[in-house]
Amino acid sequence: MFYLDRAATTPIRREVLEAMWPYLTGTFGNPSSTHGVGDAAARGLADARAAVARVLGCRPAEVVFTTGGTEGANTAVKGMALASPRGRHVVTSAIEHEAVLESCRYLERFHGFEVTVLPVDALGVVDPSALRAALRPDTTLVSIAHADNEIGTVQDVRALAAVAHEVGARFHTDAVQSAPWLPVGLDELGVDALSLSGHKVGAPKGTGVLAIRSGVALEPLLHGGGQERGRRSGTEDVAGAVAVATALTLLAATRSDSAAQATVTREAVLDGVLAAVPGAFVTGSRTARLPGHASFCFPGVNGETVLLELEQRDVVSSSGSACAAGSTEASHVLTALGLPDEVARTALRLTFDASLTEAEVPVVVGAVAESVAAVRTLA
Repeated sequence: MFYLDRAATTPIRREVLEAMWPYLTGTFGNPSSTHGVGDAAARGLADARAAVARVLGCRPAEVVFTTGGTEGANTAVKGMALASPRGRHVVTSAIEHEAVLESCRYLERFHGFEVTVLPVDALGVVDPSALRAALRPDTTLVSIAHADNEIGTVQDVRALAAVAHEVGARFHTDAVQSAPWLPVGLDELGVDALSLSGHKVGAPKGTGVLAIRSGVALEPLLHGGGQERGRRSGTEDVAGAVAVATALTLLAATRSDSAAQATVTREAVLDGVLAAVPGAFVTGSRTARLPGHASFCFPGVNGETVLLELEQRDVVSSSGSACAAGSTEASHVLTALGLPDEVARTALRLTFDASLTEAEVPVVVGAVAESVAAVRTLA
């Protein structure tokens, strides 16, 4: 079987499970407890925080452990906007993950914020000049993802953040999809906050990180005992923190080589499908694109039916975001590119890691071509 849906989730790495195990068994204490069992858990939590900080190039105090990308985005967008005295205006883009878009809508509905949603071009790119034109004296926050999960387009976040900082606005980026492939960090990207998810990098679901620059005010979503320096109350999941720290450390050691290999394979997949499937076209950018990400539309076929045909041929894939799986609505990301609803519903996304070899590409391409042909025959 070819598992080509790694943008949705990845398997837990064995090394991660082994690192977690002591904190699920012997070292099970509450890290806030003032006794030996609690102290041992607290040391594990501190070590995990330091390890994440090394990977992200920030200070341990700037690392907040979360339950994943959704919580991280909600905490950053709502928390930074509500804590800022600048005003009630936030800016985002039309292709953000629902965690960001719904957080902005929440601010609009319940706190009187105005939200500006920036358009993207046909490749899914946000123009820095469009951001500059949208900024106002009362703009408090800009949130634009580093890379899109459906089309793989990578934004020039450093340039976008610099534009936001010209007027004193804070900048958050959703780095969930880019973290497995690209160097990410507060200084690396020039941002004030970034969020990432553990289950995209080989850690369990329910783990994640929000890195937020020291001195940036944050109104917490969860109130209580004041854990995570008052930014996220609740007893910390020490095993989860150790897991995501271990996964990120392992990833950082091999990321460059893995990205180079996956980029070569990605190009072979893109070229192969375009040559084998009449009428197919690539969605997103061919140049500013995540390694290991190939996405297409096949006008005239039903994308969900293609997925079923592919699974019959031992290729597991998706039509886009796992969060929207089963929805009858066309993808907001694809329609933001200017695609009609009927074309957006023909999407296929193949996401893989460096273990997919060039020698296996013809098998995958053949399965895609056969699947689309079968659906067209049925139609």
